[in-house]
Amino acid sequence: MLVRYAFPGKRIVSALVDLPFALPTAVAGIALTALYTPDGWVGRWLPVKVAFTPLGVVVALTFIGLPFVVRTVEPVLADLGRDVEEAAASLGAGRLQTFVRVILPAVLPALATGYALAFARGVGEYGSVIFIAGNLPFRSEIAPLLIVQQLEQFNYRGATAIAATMLAASFAVLVAINLVQAVERRKMAAL
Repeated sequence: MLVRYAFPGKRIVSALVDLPFALPTAVAGIALTALYTPDGWVGRWLPVKVAFTPLGVVVALTFIGLPFVVRTVEPVLADLGRDVEEAAASLGAGRLQTFVRVILPAVLPALATGYALAFARGVGEYGSVIFIAGNLPFRSEIAPLLIVQQLEQFNYRGATAIAATMLAASFAVLVAINLVQAVERRKMAAL
């Protein structure tokens, strides 16, 4: 919508996308927890419990990761232009077919990059997740909290092991995304 359509309040919506970049993560965590508790503004209307569950962790990580995805896909969609969609429609493609065969292949590398950036940020996220997770042992604990607990117990080896595992996971995802992008670049160069 931000790329294709003009609507009242477009600048406000665009600024709201960037809100997680500017908002301190602890403030985001407290706000999300207040919204999604069973008696919160949003939580009271939901059929499932969000706060203090693994679903709450997903909500918090989506909130802090969404700007990475939006801001990496936005310029690609802007460059794609409407003429490509109109050409597909003139050749008889429906909306779903246009999306799957024209738009998705064009934005897939940017989408993967955005997800990788969001994942890399989310792996070490502490402030926005610590409050909404509830940190119930073996249910909604988060790795950064485990690191802090290990450090408080002066177990530096344990903290380092958890941190190294998180680093390896982030690095593996970034390498995989770079490989996907390299393959896509080769495909585009071959065309």
